[in-house]
Amino acid sequence: MKDKAVIEAIARRDEQAVSAVIDKYSRLLWPIASAVLEKVGCAQDVEECVADTFIYLWEHPEKFDPEKGSLKSWLCIVVRSRAIDRFREITRRGVLPLEEAVLAQTLGLQEEAMRKETRRELLETVNSLDEPGREILVRRYYYDQKPRQIALALGMTVKQVDNSLYRSKRLLREKLSQAWGGAE
Repeated sequence: MKDKAVIEAIARRDEQAVSAVIDKYSRLLWPIASAVLEKVGCAQDVEECVADTFIYLWEHPEKFDPEKGSLKSWLCIVVRSRAIDRFREITRRGVLPLEEAVLAQTLGLQEEAMRKETRRELLETVNSLDEPGREILVRRYYYDQKPRQIALALGMTVKQVDNSLYRSKRLLREKLSQAWGGAE
């Protein structure tokens, strides 16, 4: 669905449209708010900024102007503004209460440990793939090369590259699903 159609649906109070926007952009908005609030906020502050962004979209869909840019860009700007406002609010209050500071630090360490473990498992799984699937996957998703570029570099057809990507992603999904206890 195009941005304009999505906004029109939200203006008509179509809950499915806003749900689709939330599903599509939540993962994009989270790191933006997190980067702004990194030193002073906690995960709850980030979550509130992202939620406030979608509430703002729901309550004021007319504020989005498709002539000025994409919905994706607009949401990024809104979440950044919300995070900056939250940052100012937190810093204006002064020092965080001790319990919040300790909790935020503990959660940050746990999140970092989980990120490292996930990264390690992902790298192990990617390295366990056979060639040329591994190289194609790395070129596509790490170096952001287009299938056409990969095909030229490896002397393959674009169709072969696409098929290899499909198989490698399927294998990766299966192996990670097993490693993470069956959750997909």
